[in-house]
Amino acid sequence: MHVQRRRITRTMLPLGAVLLGLTACGGPGEREADASAAATAFERDLDGGDRTAMCAALAPKTRSEIEDAEKKACADAIGAQDLPAGGAVRGVDVYGRQARATLASDTLFLSQFSDGWKIVAAGCRPRPGRPYHCSVKGG
Repeated sequence: MHVQRRRITRTMLPLGAVLLGLTACGGPGEREADASAAATAFERDLDGGDRTAMCAALAPKTRSEIEDAEKKACADAIGAQDLPAGGAVRGVDVYGRQARATLASDTLFLSQFSDGWKIVAAGCRPRPGRPYHCSVKGG
């Protein structure tokens, strides 16, 4: 009986740790809400012309791509990008640590980092049968 109890304990403890870890990351509804909030904040910063905040909202590789392409600091370089005013968030799809936010006039792609959701691509237009074309994207 004690051997069987130990086996169950050895099996259940790791399983419980995994389940606890999954719930600590937030459920799908919470992750969608957080990704939506990040997309909304990015659009608010775009509308307000707050380039520093826009750069802070970008994923590190995306920020680097903009800086490398323009040979300028992000806050100066992001103004040269063809970013449309996206408007209100109409929907968010979350796939693990990735998300797509569909706005009234734009589509944003996001990734979840330790400090929250970051924009990995913006100014994205769908192309039938092909990947989106994005004005701003990371490598």
